[in-house]
Amino acid sequence: MTSSSPLVLPGLSLVQGSPPLLHADPGGDPVAWAEAHRDALRAVVAGQGRVLVRGLGLGDPDTCAAVFRRLTDTLMQDREPFAPRRTYGDGVYSSTKWPPNQQMCLHHELSYADEFPGLLLFACLEAPAEGGATPLADAAAVLQALPAELTERFEKEGWTLARTYHDELGASVAEAFGTDDRATVERYCRAHGIEFAWQDDGALRTRQRRGAVLTHPADGRRCWFNQISFLSEWTMEPEVREYLIDVYGPEGLPFSTRFGGGDPIGEDVVACINEVYEAHTVREPWQSGDLLLVDNIRTAHGREPFTGPREVLAALGDPVRPVGHAPTAMENEVGTV
Repeated sequence: MTSSSPLVLPGLSLVQGSPPLLHADPGGDPVAWAEAHRDALRAVVAGQGRVLVRGLGLGDPDTCAAVFRRLTDTLMQDREPFAPRRTYGDGVYSSTKWPPNQQMCLHHELSYADEFPGLLLFACLEAPAEGGATPLADAAAVLQALPAELTERFEKEGWTLARTYHDELGASVAEAFGTDDRATVERYCRAHGIEFAWQDDGALRTRQRRGAVLTHPADGRRCWFNQISFLSEWTMEPEVREYLIDVYGPEGLPFSTRFGGGDPIGEDVVACINEVYEAHTVREPWQSGDLLLVDNIRTAHGREPFTGPREVLAALGDPVRPVGHAPTAMENEVGTV
């Protein structure tokens, strides 16, 4: 089938402060529309880093899944999530479960993994009564705006993510790895450069070191690409952080981040990163039926607090496994986390 050219996408608007917005008329068949416009949509994403499609009328998980599969050749399984998701068929998920009254800071999906999606696909089945937008920021612009001495250090060292998996908090071992069989989890960790240690209470503690800056494989842009600020203890609400430290201890937090060499990342660094993200953020409130495509390397995304029901489905497409994303696979022996 011949796809539309991006030059003949009527209704595409570029407005400062908002992502590129395309008003579509699917003629009652959003799946056929997505198939016919696949190349055109992906060209917009390649040029702009994201595009929001309005008017498709996406209203059920099966239709969303079919649209997602028309727009990418490969949907990834979600591995190592930091919070649980509901699964809607193979490769289609709910948005991450996160308290609706709390900001989900900007980040790049699975940037702590050695394989991550190049393309994110979102579909809004039910828009919230208030708030709940998916803010977006250009990662190349963010890299340029951050203090040079900070980015130089992160480029040299990378960053380290430490996690403790508790059954009652965040994603469990089974939810993160697809199994709670210890031998299988250990094989996965060894294969993916993750240090691990089982605690006396049965909890799993892991640590993995990754790159913080990534060169886009398609256009060579250097992009800030990580979850340093989002998965930091300093991004938690103060009372939540204090409670978790009191219950689990400072080493037992569900997640925390450090410089790649092991030094703590201060609250001031996290605040600086989030301020630069905010300065480069664009947003558009969801409307029910919307479709959003995001280049996961070029564009960071988050989620704003909301009230009322909100149902957004997500899929992870176009898997990427770049050379050198883990700057030095972990230097310590497995089991010493």
